[in-house]
Amino acid sequence: MLRICTHVGPYREFLRNGASYNKNSLSQGEVTRLLQKDAWFEESPGGWQQIAISVGLILALYLFMDYQSYREISWKEFFHEFLEPGIVDRLEVVDKRWVRIVSSAKSTGQTCYFNIGSVDSFERSLAAAQMHLGYDADRQIPVLYKSEFDFKREIPNLISIAFPLLFGYYIYRMLKGGGAAGGAGRAGGGGGLGGMFGGFGQSTARIINKEDIKVSFKDVAGCEEAKIEIMEFVNFLKNPQQYKDLGAKIPKGAILTGPPGTGKTLLAKATAGEANVPFITVSGSEFLEMFVGVGPARVRDMFAMARKNSPCILFIDEIDAVGRKRGGKGGMGGHSEQENTLNQLLVEMDGFSTEESSVIVVAATNRVDILDSALLRPGRFDRQIYVPVPDIKGRASIFRVHLGPLKTSLDKVQLSRKLAAHTPGFSGADISNVCNEAALIAARDAAEEISQKNFEQAIERVVAGMEKKSQVLQPEEKRTVAYHEAGHAIAGWFLEYADPLLKVSIIPRGKGLGYAQYLPKEQYLYSKEQLLDRFVIIQNVSLLFCFLTFFFPFSC
Repeated sequence: MLRICTHVGPYREFLRNGASYNKNSLSQGEVTRLLQKDAWFEESPGGWQQIAISVGLILALYLFMDYQSYREISWKEFFHEFLEPGIVDRLEVVDKRWVRIVSSAKSTGQTCYFNIGSVDSFERSLAAAQMHLGYDADRQIPVLYKSEFDFKREIPNLISIAFPLLFGYYIYRMLKGGGAAGGAGRAGGGGGLGGMFGGFGQSTARIINKEDIKVSFKDVAGCEEAKIEIMEFVNFLKNPQQYKDLGAKIPKGAILTGPPGTGKTLLAKATAGEANVPFITVSGSEFLEMFVGVGPARVRDMFAMARKNSPCILFIDEIDAVGRKRGGKGGMGGHSEQENTLNQLLVEMDGFSTEESSVIVVAATNRVDILDSALLRPGRFDRQIYVPVPDIKGRASIFRVHLGPLKTSLDKVQLSRKLAAHTPGFSGADISNVCNEAALIAARDAAEEISQKNFEQAIERVVAGMEKKSQVLQPEEKRTVAYHEAGHAIAGWFLEYADPLLKVSIIPRGKGLGYAQYLPKEQYLYSKEQLLDRFVIIQNVSLLFCFLTFFFPFSC
């Protein structure tokens, strides 16, 4: 009951209704009604902001009115406007710093004052001025000395005291929680960072409803083995009872590894779209903040959100930001914020109090080698699915996906095979960039459709960079670049195991002054002869240049 009387609004209403103030006179319904009436102050996210704004406006209005009622003048103005006319009733020296002029003859609605350096200098100046004006002993101006609290002058001191206290209270509430209001903020999430600072402990994860997911496995190409392996999670989310009847336990999580741009995030999103479940996504770096305890609180809130929306897929992108091995040189033992966040993540995935739920955790990283071993053990991330750079068949299927919405009269199946052969080592992101660059080039040329030349220009743009038509080379520089690229071409033409040469150019692109484009074979092991031929192609450039400059010095 003491809690109720501390709030003005409900207490006034309680007294207005005529009830006596004791714990026995309140029914449970009245208590609930009064507490709900007071909920704006505790649960409303803008309650404290409204109070702060109101106090600030009142303070600003007070300072403005106080500023308007005073006018500062100089000693010269005081002498001519007040002393010479003889209209000064008395002078009040306040805090030995400034003098208030009290005059009943000159009423302008403002109180005039002037600052003084010291009391002694003020008394000497006043005595000299009165002597100059011929004031006798009866006409001497009375001077009063007093001390006053000038709120306007003390504001900087008050701020210097209040700011550390408010900041300390801010940290305390953020770490200890905000009571019932914080605990009820988000369905059990966070568990400690509630109240008016609850936003720090709440997860930054974003929920994509199953109706809004437009991606499925048909939109993912070039990683067929990875799709087959992750299809088991889709079957579990669609038919969980089938696995439970057999006594099987679905893996709790899968971690997608592989080079950048191979489609790990797209594969995770397609899994949620195929299973028709919500998709919760968050980045590993979003757990870490400058405040201690925020990371573990966000992990708790994120898993509480996932369990509330289960069955669902929880996707953690770039998990190496929070799942790095513990005890490294850069940390501070077990007390670092990153390690505390990792420990909370381990507990949430497979801890003592972990509940059974239909939440599939999928993570993606390019650095699986630096992840903590406890994170990769069975029971947490049971599956490690490697998503490699696509081979020529995978690139062709990816090209078919990205060529679908493009406007071209070419046979897209044949075009995808040809482009796949011309783009060895390209990832899915590179292929998407090539198709987009081709469309941009066609639009730049005001073409009605995308031609094969546009795709070739796009590949050159992605491989070697933008063509530098404005860069001017001297004739000697052009000749040297021509010898260099000709050396690559001649060596590749005569060597048996060299890769087929596709194009040679001495037009500057990117950082290079020229380039030679080859079509390497799709293979993973190289023979001794192949490696030697590649070495000859690299070194034959300097040998050709020396040969030409020695036998044809005048032409070079």
